[in-house]
Amino acid sequence: MKRTHILLIVIIAIAIGVIISTVGDSSSYENFSTAAKNPEREYHVVGTLARMDEMHYDPEQNANLFKFYLQDNEGAVSEVVFYGTKPQDFERSEQVVIVGQMTGEHFTAQKILTKCPSKYTEDEIQIDEYEATGTAPTAEG
Repeated sequence: MKRTHILLIVIIAIAIGVIISTVGDSSSYENFSTAAKNPEREYHVVGTLARMDEMHYDPEQNANLFKFYLQDNEGAVSEVVFYGTKPQDFERSEQVVIVGQMTGEHFTAQKILTKCPSKYTEDEIQIDEYEATGTAPTAEG
């Protein structure tokens, strides 16, 4: 085989590998009903805190367990279980995005993204991200 043929085969193999890794690792924005139908997939669910339902966070018992209820943009409410610390000013958040998958009757979140407009001006929109790490957060954030 000529060098150009070998080089072309290598380039095609790399391109196929990149495409497969991108498609296999993607997640999408959905609601709780779609996430329940496909529990093996990871989804981003956008919603607001269901304030009428109770939150559970007891750092003395388990600092890495936070449970709350979220209402998605379709109006469905589901319990969310997050194995990490409760985000600061979580109750004041205007909008919440959770990243994870349905596990039985609840949504298990690996990440929580919050938007709290009371801390920022309209020109300055900041999204705080919290990941489930299994450890308490450090002083750096």
